[in-house]
Amino acid sequence: MPDTGFPYSANNDARVLILGSMPGRKSLAAREYYAHPKNAFWPIMAELFGFDPGLAYDARMALLRGNGVALWDVAHQCVRPGSMDHAIEIGSVIANDFASFFNMHPQIRAIFFNGRKAGELFHRLVLAELPQPVQLIDRQALPSTSPAHATMNFSDKCVAWRKIRQALENDPTGPYLSSHLT
Repeated sequence: MPDTGFPYSANNDARVLILGSMPGRKSLAAREYYAHPKNAFWPIMAELFGFDPGLAYDARMALLRGNGVALWDVAHQCVRPGSMDHAIEIGSVIANDFASFFNMHPQIRAIFFNGRKAGELFHRLVLAELPQPVQLIDRQALPSTSPAHATMNFSDKCVAWRKIRQALENDPTGPYLSSHLT
């Protein structure tokens, strides 16, 4: 039986898109992106944008959106025994509707992949179907935040993921917004 992912989270003025492959079992059960307690995604985002990673899920999502970050997965649906990306059955993947997404979010200037598999799926199943201008958007794979990717420590992952904040700070369409809570 295929798993079905979540809708994207983005404001209309989103400038950066972070793509995973497909939510893992704990995320699907919780109906929250990156819900596994050992996944480094939220601690890294907290580090980048200056918020408490223990905030309620809706507050964390709102802070990402408020800082110009959109969040989604490449796969809308797929068969994957367990939560490991390598177990995704490639022939079962139905990609999300990226043509509509980019139509509704023309300010996207950079795409960051949470791990190699997300980038592979995007390049294999999505990229060629997009209009030429969208195909030219800067794309970069970042180290997976999954607890399965333990070859890199948290500090080094944070350094690599700073590219997201740099992309926002260097974007001429809008400044980086501080999300420090008072």
